[in-house]
Amino acid sequence: MIEDDPYLWLEEIEGDAALGWVRERNAETVAELTADPGFEGLREEIREVLSDPARIPYVVRRGPHLYNFWRDASHLRGVWRRTTLDQYRGPSPRWETVLDVDELAAAEGVPWVWAGASVLRPGLRRALVELSRDGADATEVREYDVEGRRFVGEDEGGFRLPAAKTSVSWIDEAHVLVGTDTGPGSLTTSGYPRTVRRWRRGTPLDEAPVVFEGREEDVSVHAWHDPTPGHERQLAVRNRDFWHSEYFLLVPDAAPVRIEVPDDALAEVHREWLLVQLRSPWLGRPAGALLAFSFDAFLRGGREHDVLFTPDERTVLDGFATTRRHIVLETLTDVSSRLHLLSPNEGGGWSRSALGEVPPLSTAGVTATAATEEDEDAEEFLFSVSGYLQPATLCRAVAGAPGTETLKRAPSGFATEGLRVRQHFAVSADGTRVPYFVVGPQQQEGPVPTLLYGYGGFEVSLTPSYSAVTGRTWLRRGGAHVVANIRGGGEYGPAWHRAALGAERKRAFEDFAAVARDLVARGITAPRRLGIAGGSNGGLLTGVMLTRHPELFGAVVAEVPLLDMVRFHRLLAGSSWVAEYGDPENPKDRSHLLDWSPYHNLDADRGCPPLLLTTSTRDDRVHPGHARKMAARMRELGLPVHYFENTGGGHAGAADHEQAAYVEALVHTFLWRTLSDEGRVPDWPGTAGS
Repeated sequence: MIEDDPYLWLEEIEGDAALGWVRERNAETVAELTADPGFEGLREEIREVLSDPARIPYVVRRGPHLYNFWRDASHLRGVWRRTTLDQYRGPSPRWETVLDVDELAAAEGVPWVWAGASVLRPGLRRALVELSRDGADATEVREYDVEGRRFVGEDEGGFRLPAAKTSVSWIDEAHVLVGTDTGPGSLTTSGYPRTVRRWRRGTPLDEAPVVFEGREEDVSVHAWHDPTPGHERQLAVRNRDFWHSEYFLLVPDAAPVRIEVPDDALAEVHREWLLVQLRSPWLGRPAGALLAFSFDAFLRGGREHDVLFTPDERTVLDGFATTRRHIVLETLTDVSSRLHLLSPNEGGGWSRSALGEVPPLSTAGVTATAATEEDEDAEEFLFSVSGYLQPATLCRAVAGAPGTETLKRAPSGFATEGLRVRQHFAVSADGTRVPYFVVGPQQQEGPVPTLLYGYGGFEVSLTPSYSAVTGRTWLRRGGAHVVANIRGGGEYGPAWHRAALGAERKRAFEDFAAVARDLVARGITAPRRLGIAGGSNGGLLTGVMLTRHPELFGAVVAEVPLLDMVRFHRLLAGSSWVAEYGDPENPKDRSHLLDWSPYHNLDADRGCPPLLLTTSTRDDRVHPGHARKMAARMRELGLPVHYFENTGGGHAGAADHEQAAYVEALVHTFLWRTLSDEGRVPDWPGTAGS
């Protein structure tokens, strides 16, 4: 392990020496991978998929209009647009442009990336538009006249905020709730808002009264206004860390009122209800349950409630959505989805009904609901169903009305004949059964190039989804694609996540290694043909595999990764993840972090498979220094590494479809030429003959 870090200078994001080093590494990687005879064709295919005009334009309802943000070959930065439901039902809806981001970027000479909009209710005539420079998390906020198609100038009293990791919510036409960088003391150590102000139009922000605040060591605070007629209220949350929060009702001219739910629970106030999703047992209900309380009675101390969902060993709640009077549950059974509609009964309690048939090994999820009574149908919800070989279908239903309506079907992006989807279970080091999906040839003779993907953190579930990019870059060429549902994720509820939290993180790594071994034991692949890929926390996962189990793999990709687990808490938003990984300043936590920190466990004598690192200069969430330092250290040790840093793109790694197609083509060119017979580079000694 390294004692003193000789590459701290690479943490200077825009330092001259660091950027010079980046340019040299980029030039080496680009020269090698773009020279591959298949690169340009692959890049063009990916670009075609990403910009396919026939893909589904997902929408949200605001009053009589359905809004969509759209990118294609003619709109690289994208357009914010709207249509009506009647138009949307047709094959070629007539869209009305609300804001053209390409035109804005060209006019201002700034590479703007759309980051969303909050529209003022009622009326829906004004919006707070968020724009990111080159894809960073930090956004600039500007007030926009939706009907007039123009930004409201500050000389007119328009709301405008400079780039920061801002939280903003309309109260009414004259007031907003704002959490942003207003100078010393306004941000947490993670770089997110520590205070929230009630800002009145036409007044200086720094004079706006603070209505809610947290502590400097918190992750963030956030406040919002609920405009639901008859239930207008202002709420706030103090996120102490990633897994512990405190919810409050903001009361004019009084101290915030704590909503006394468990600090590890997820809470949502909807109309007269308080909905609480448990991560630990409470009131005699198990972790993973969803409870409904009368909000007013709860504030008075009442704890009577209805149980809306109870998990079992195989079935968990993956999420829920609300219409005016109904709730749609999204559940997972062995990582396959079901949808259920909950309806309140007149005499109390709730009735439950299944929402249609979802094919096995598929994902179904709500994509939009009507927001308030002013929307055309406040009981409407849209949901999408897809699978690894099943393009998405977008459906519409109205709670209480019979049947569902198919609105859109995504095109087939690649030929699926001769392919099949299977689910297997590997046995991890402690005996836990770990599910994983395999998409590949129906009839297979011998091991094939296989790409294994994982994440294993932050309670994120990896469910079946359709990817024409994966189909064209990997499956159509005869490879197999595998997704591992390892611990640390949410596939089996809170316990599945907690099993790999902090000092127990090794369980996620053991699970992933077990899946790799199971793939070889089943004859699906061999170590020299097995590549792995992951991004962010998934990039940490693949980095750990590179250093702990190099003999299992033939190629590794880590995108926008965490890799230095001794300094992660000091870099950008890193301190917000201490609750997930542990605190490097705590000697006990530092010990387990050092045990598997990829940057500290590189071993020249043991060797490793070839690694491709990708990141972004504009990633203001996971510092690009993680990837930079890893590449520099590997070069020093003579280990095989390729490095590419996109100058834009933020944590997504790409700011538009052109950038995304380029990076994806680099990744898949690297993997295929390393793992397949047609493009083989020499085996590294750890997999020779395997």
